[in-house]
Amino acid sequence: MKCGIKNRSLLAGLIILGFLGFIALFAAWLAPHDPEAINLDLRLTPPNSEYPFGTDHLGRCVLSRVMFASRISLLIGFSVVMLSLFVGTAVGTTAGYFGGFTDEVLMRLVDGFLAFPSMFLALAIVGLFGGSLTNLVLALVLVEWTGYARVVRASALTVKNREFVTVAKGFGGSDLYVIIHHVLPHASSPLLVMGTLGIGYVILASAGLSFLGFGVQTLPEWGAMLNDGRYFFRTAPYLMIFPGLSIMLTVLGFNFLGDGLRDCLDPKSKQGKDSL
Repeated sequence: MKCGIKNRSLLAGLIILGFLGFIALFAAWLAPHDPEAINLDLRLTPPNSEYPFGTDHLGRCVLSRVMFASRISLLIGFSVVMLSLFVGTAVGTTAGYFGGFTDEVLMRLVDGFLAFPSMFLALAIVGLFGGSLTNLVLALVLVEWTGYARVVRASALTVKNREFVTVAKGFGGSDLYVIIHHVLPHASSPLLVMGTLGIGYVILASAGLSFLGFGVQTLPEWGAMLNDGRYFFRTAPYLMIFPGLSIMLTVLGFNFLGDGLRDCLDPKSKQGKDSL
């Protein structure tokens, strides 16, 4: 694709995320040590040739934990966005396509969720049900799905009265056929860009919840590593630096990828940025 070759943001995002994906996929072979192996004799060892990122307060290899934590963070990001896309697409399509009372009820539901500050809602859910991986994903889905619902609803409102939809119905096309073949393809480009950028936001949000003690605590996770490292920031700053850099690099990669996809799928947006 010419756009991919010329688009620096897209290339940068693909390179960064390809590198992170490779680490996450092959962490079991790339990690120099067992991420859960405790050795109190080596606690808070500064970075050296054997432990390039040093060790934490329990003597665990920070590099190995950062590598394995990439799996958890990417799993959370993709899981939340995919589930949010499913829920948001179902609600938005139903509301926009059928309209009337159905639209009114569903959009008031969306407004109800939007009335709560997003992080407060996620904190309340995780705090109430516990900080497991499943609860964290479900909490973030409840925060994220509304944006996708609005995008799909707007697309459905735009498409449903178009001439080609009328023709499709005239030839016996069912509502489901029209939704699958006309409404959803019309919304696919903005959803792809929104979902890509959303993964970065979700990873950042999950790290924030874990840093506050409301996220995943039993598995290596970047936010939880930041939470553990803050107690030793003055004596062992690397405990926070390396997980923090990992979060920053991952979010940056998804932002680059999302911007690149937007420029490819909507060239007018790129022209607008270039004219500024």
